[in-house]
Amino acid sequence: MAAVAVNSPPGHADPPPEGRKRPPGRRRIIPWAVLALWIAVLAAAVPLAGQLEDAQRDESVSYLPDSADSTRVVRLQEALPGGEATELLIVFSRDGGLTDADRRAAAERVAAIAGAHDPAGGAPRGVPSEDGGTELYPLTLTGLDEEEQAAAVEDVRALAAEGLPEGLTAQVGGPGALQYDQEEVFGSVDATLMLATVAVVAILLILTYRSPVLWLLPLLSVGVATVCAQAVVYALVQAFDLTVTTMAASVMTVLIFGAGTDYALLLVARYREELRRHPHPLDAMLRALRGCGPALLASSGTVAAGLICLLAADDNSASGLGPVGAVGILCSLLVMTTLLPALLVMCGRRVFWPLIPAHGSEPRAGRGWFGRMGASVSRRPVAILAGGVVLLGALSLGALALPGQLKSEDSFRDTPESVQAMERLTDAFPERNAQPILVMARDAAVPEVVAAAESTAGVADAEPARSGGGWTEIAVHATDPPESEGEEAAIEALRDRLAAVPGADAAVGGPTAQQMDLGETSRNDRMLVIPLVLGVVLLILIALLRGALAPAILLAAVVASWGAALGLAGLVFGPVLGLEGLDPSVPLLTFVFGVALGVDYGIFLMHRMREEALGGLPTRQAALTALRTTGGVIASAGLVLAATFTVLMTLPVVTLTEIGFVVAVGVLLDTFLVRTYIVTAASWLLGRRVWWPGPLSRRPEPAETSPAPAAGDGR
Repeated sequence: MAAVAVNSPPGHADPPPEGRKRPPGRRRIIPWAVLALWIAVLAAAVPLAGQLEDAQRDESVSYLPDSADSTRVVRLQEALPGGEATELLIVFSRDGGLTDADRRAAAERVAAIAGAHDPAGGAPRGVPSEDGGTELYPLTLTGLDEEEQAAAVEDVRALAAEGLPEGLTAQVGGPGALQYDQEEVFGSVDATLMLATVAVVAILLILTYRSPVLWLLPLLSVGVATVCAQAVVYALVQAFDLTVTTMAASVMTVLIFGAGTDYALLLVARYREELRRHPHPLDAMLRALRGCGPALLASSGTVAAGLICLLAADDNSASGLGPVGAVGILCSLLVMTTLLPALLVMCGRRVFWPLIPAHGSEPRAGRGWFGRMGASVSRRPVAILAGGVVLLGALSLGALALPGQLKSEDSFRDTPESVQAMERLTDAFPERNAQPILVMARDAAVPEVVAAAESTAGVADAEPARSGGGWTEIAVHATDPPESEGEEAAIEALRDRLAAVPGADAAVGGPTAQQMDLGETSRNDRMLVIPLVLGVVLLILIALLRGALAPAILLAAVVASWGAALGLAGLVFGPVLGLEGLDPSVPLLTFVFGVALGVDYGIFLMHRMREEALGGLPTRQAALTALRTTGGVIASAGLVLAATFTVLMTLPVVTLTEIGFVVAVGVLLDTFLVRTYIVTAASWLLGRRVWWPGPLSRRPEPAETSPAPAAGDGR
């Protein structure tokens, strides 16, 4: 595999460093000193990294926008005596109808639960369904912290199911149980994700390097980067109260493994080249770092800057993901340009066994797959460019088939008990929503608020639940099922009606209102963050490529890749994967990942193309040479990055499945279609104008020559 970007004209051996020879002792000391420094860093980082999992927050407010009405409800609930309530719904049911013995057993179980947990308002009374097959007991627990809430849900479930007559089932649902099930699912994500990602990256590195040892060094380095990033993120949590969700931590892990391995592939490929030119590994490594360093810096800077733009989002989970992901990318860059080079130099040439690059040897010659691709572009550039654009446009139309907004009950790949309980209640109580809409209002206006709520279309009833600190919580039941269009319409009407109640200062929240606010906030965030990301990435590309047209082409190409990936998602999510909805944060997050990560490969291609042009090649030949020499390593990098994001699809959380699919497909499209054909064809057609308005666009083009057989993959 060939590397990217050199400071001297590509294809020529570098001159010796001005007659100076580096002392042998220094050659040995430098890598060992770097290794010792990283061992010291790890010793300090490991204890902090181990605490990040405990610092992750997955309560509802962690995923809500700061400015939303439903977030205000949660904040006001926390100020009530006992804090935010844990709302549970205990559902007893029997196919064919409950017997008198069933009802007595249910009442006994609820009495035992009330005796153990002292619910607000005492032991609840059962609410029978009209068909006689289900009985509902709403239970409100207060004064519990996060750990106590989890323990309470477990205990309530155990007590509810204890000693029931055969055929009688007990299920515990409601917002508190749903929150518990979400945290249980997220709790299983970290270990599963880490093991699966390590396995995928290890397999791909072994296949790429075909060496029994070499693959271990990038994998070890990625592991060090992960530990360091976790430690830094934990320090940010402690210093700035940064919100870190399990989703953010999971995505950071994938970013580190994907991007870090990409950086390793590019560096190792260039190092292999330099070992053929320099007798000592340290000299070869320093030349490799000087050669591909600018591209690596630009690549990581683009991704980090794109992620930092997420800080402008109102959605807490999205804005928290920005700095977390950026820390992961920067730690990856730091490790891959310091620790990995030190390990490679210490191991010497033999680490490449059995394909050892000998000093003075020539890489395997041959045109190669990417050379043939370039030849096809040179023969039919217009047809290839037009065909690629039409294909991406056609795929993008699939976005019209994307499912509607994801409901809470559909956010798991497997159905937990809380969702089963809510489904049972929806069937048993079609006339009344068992999951309340929560309203917070000033004490003095409670009678007016209750009257206004009960007169609102789509509302079955409203009643005060608890008070404190000048505020009262009011439980409002809609006539339509949870998260249905009817309930959403009732919430909108309720917000309009209560806003007109004098002195109420009312806020409307609850699970459905939270989902509505998330959807609205995500739409607003896209309008703000997407242009910001495009602007920041464009500026970085302009600074790197010294022009405006080439950056615009690269940016348009990766946006088209994202659109096509989202279109393919519309054709796959429902019909193939059976996903019932799209998380509202997915379009924004996949755009940031798709553009920031996808443009990396354009950077590697265009940077090498510019180096070839500066070295004296005509722009058209420079484009084909860049494709031929960078194709193998970038294809490997794209496969690794796509594979690491594909790991997210194996997890039981629908949001992570959707993010993994869209980003992985976008990366593959960018690697094998956009960069290979569309960008190369556009560059071929534009010629030197592709560098407009930079100095290369005004420099006379040298005469084109027949291309000589190119070096192969650098092995």
